[in-house]
Amino acid sequence: MSDSLKEMRERSKKRKQLLAQVYGTNNLKTILKTHDDDDVKLTAKKEKSSESPFDSSSSSPSVPSISLQFNKQRSPDVGPSGEGYKDDFETDEVYTDSSAFLKGTQSANPHNDYCQHFVDTGERPQNFIRDVGLANRFEEYPKLRELIRLKDELIEKTNGPPMYLQADLEYFDLRNLKCKFDVILLEPPLEEYQRTQGAVFEKYWDWDEIEALDIPAVAAQRSFLWIWCGNAEGLERGRLCLKRWGFRRCEDICWIKTNLKNPGHNKNLEPNAIFQRTKEHCLMGIKGTVKRSTDGDFIHANVDIDLIIEEEPEYGSKDKPVEIFHIIEHFCLGRRRLHLFGRNIRSGWLAVGPGLPSSNFDADTYKSYYESQPDAYLTGCSEEIERLRPKSPTPKNKQAPQQGGERGGRGGRGRGGSGRGPQGTGGQGAPQGRGAISGRFRGSGRGGGFKMRGMRDDIR
Repeated sequence: MSDSLKEMRERSKKRKQLLAQVYGTNNLKTILKTHDDDDVKLTAKKEKSSESPFDSSSSSPSVPSISLQFNKQRSPDVGPSGEGYKDDFETDEVYTDSSAFLKGTQSANPHNDYCQHFVDTGERPQNFIRDVGLANRFEEYPKLRELIRLKDELIEKTNGPPMYLQADLEYFDLRNLKCKFDVILLEPPLEEYQRTQGAVFEKYWDWDEIEALDIPAVAAQRSFLWIWCGNAEGLERGRLCLKRWGFRRCEDICWIKTNLKNPGHNKNLEPNAIFQRTKEHCLMGIKGTVKRSTDGDFIHANVDIDLIIEEEPEYGSKDKPVEIFHIIEHFCLGRRRLHLFGRNIRSGWLAVGPGLPSSNFDADTYKSYYESQPDAYLTGCSEEIERLRPKSPTPKNKQAPQQGGERGGRGGRGRGGSGRGPQGTGGQGAPQGRGAISGRFRGSGRGGGFKMRGMRDDIR
């Protein structure tokens, strides 16, 4: 047997092993629908080539090639002898996933490879995350469920009546609201939403116009601002807006969009996009010195997570997730909430925008809800909520204060006495000389001056 024929048989054997590994069976004839007459022809050709492998008059040895046929019949191949023959392995099956092409890769089990599953079916990986809704999110955490329930009841009880004002923010002066707000939510109509979601607005705002809004005129001394900024250039421009308005960015709420109801690949891609974008960002900024360790009357941190996993709305929709309102209301205990570019009304909020059908806003009436008492603008907090809510952790390097000096303890480490002198440095009877200021230095024994550890007399 020639070396070339041995090499071909080895290759054929390796192919069969790989196919058996992929399909989980050694009966390849049943899986790949191999015909018996093709096997007979193949055997006859191999025997003929083995008799005279280097004879130019005989046909060169042939090796069966595995071909996967998709929805159409391939044209027959023509051998060197002029006789036409078909591929040794033919199938009319239509492959709906990539399991047959994953041999030799890490994705041997495509059922757990959600990225490959997205390529095959269009179902996004976030579709398989469990317990993402508000109703069943904390089923395994009863304390958090009770905390959320108590906060929702308190917010519903302390919310003021909904107010709304139809106004074109391009010309409306925000100072006419005559009130300072603890929470400001912006939902600007960006042109990006038209390209990616088909949302149609009467006017699309660019970031220069958004940055020109007089937000500092309606922001309280300590307040929070939330701005939806899309998924493209808005991330950078949104940060610039926060900086211009006097806010410092502290969080980034990310809306992860699922497509359970309408699986498929997104055909509305950004011009310079590399990946299919399935998320949207809402930046959060803080104004003033607000710390969760000292401002417990104004904020409750770490009650919610910074992710919103919700179904992508229908094409052309302008709606944002309702969960963003829950996050804001749980976090900030201020009752004065302003929603700019709002299209819907909500209890406890003042919505201002051109998309509202009518107006019921009155500045004096609105102010009376929150200025009757010094702390009327706060929702307050019950003892049970305070017990259940996450607290600020204690610093690890914080130690109890020592008495009498940094190293001296109760009276220093002087050699001249028992170490319990009233000055805490040189011991009983030690004069108040150069060493009487602290317990850091070791006494010379008689109060005649001090020197640092390891310092020689000649360089003292």
